[in-house]
Amino acid sequence: MANMAQAIRMALHYAEENYQLHDVFGQDVGAPLGGVFTATQGIQCAWNSPLDERGIIGMAIGIGMAGKRCVAEIQFADYIFNTMDLLKLAGNMYWASHGQYSIPIVVMTPVGAGIRGSIYHSHSFDSWASRLPGWKIVLPSNPLDAYGLLLSSILDPNPVLFLPPKALMRVKGKELIPGEPEDEKELKAMIDAPIGDRTQWKPRWPRLKEYLIPLGKGRIVKEGNRVTLVTWGRYVGICEQVIDDLIASAMIDSTDVELIDLRSIYPYDWPLIKESVKKTRKVLFVNEDTEVTNFAEHLSYRVTKELFYELWAPPQVIAGRHVPGIGLHPNLEDASVPGADEIKKVIIALIQEVP
Repeated sequence: MANMAQAIRMALHYAEENYQLHDVFGQDVGAPLGGVFTATQGIQCAWNSPLDERGIIGMAIGIGMAGKRCVAEIQFADYIFNTMDLLKLAGNMYWASHGQYSIPIVVMTPVGAGIRGSIYHSHSFDSWASRLPGWKIVLPSNPLDAYGLLLSSILDPNPVLFLPPKALMRVKGKELIPGEPEDEKELKAMIDAPIGDRTQWKPRWPRLKEYLIPLGKGRIVKEGNRVTLVTWGRYVGICEQVIDDLIASAMIDSTDVELIDLRSIYPYDWPLIKESVKKTRKVLFVNEDTEVTNFAEHLSYRVTKELFYELWAPPQVIAGRHVPGIGLHPNLEDASVPGADEIKKVIIALIQEVP
């Protein structure tokens, strides 16, 4: 099975062959490295930009205003903050021009902790991104979703922030990408550049197929009837493991928790959340961005406002601590972002809550 970096690479190749994707660019995105996570190896239209985040975003906006599609990469989300005014302008463009200019660009930047990246390589960006009207915000949790969501993002006429979790870039999926060979060693030999001299290397792409996941459409990972757990990005896998551990230890039943992968936090799948909460009457939101003005607070507010009389317990939010950064030592990182034990305690407390 492909990992997420390989899935992104295959989506970019499919797009340059079929969607008129003309430019993939950013720091070290072109040959020979193909990106710090190797997610752009072998892409023909990939090229290296200067180390200049504002220049990268400005170039993307110009390409989009010319009506062309591009994928611009900011190497880590930690370095996108000095472009906020430009991101705001890109989100405003269609509205401000009265529909004359759409900006069909994708800005891809890996997010989150989990790689022991310390203060300069562990930031999340999803809650910040949710405050940029005009942008669509996508966070894949597995390679197949990364493939399908990235293709949909490239086709979308709006600017899209594609935020793959750093900690998942090397994690293999459970489902084949359409056209991917079943043997992962065969895939690696086809599309992974060798270590060492790559000057003569060219990928041999599999016969990939179109696979589109609509932006704003979540999925139910596990069905349940007593608690709704909503998350996105790398915490989908973490929450799934938490639920499995609780079931294995007989602390909950197999049908107690309904796990939702939101996939896109804007637009987000409110009908999916609403129907699940009306069924379970209890909800927990989990993500790793900092807890103050966290996007999950908006979701919690909406649940309270629109489903107040359906609830049997107050909506709960577990998020990252409101600290300036994440330290290098594992204990510091683990104390800064949600952990399995914390999620377990809240799930059990919600299940035990009686109306």
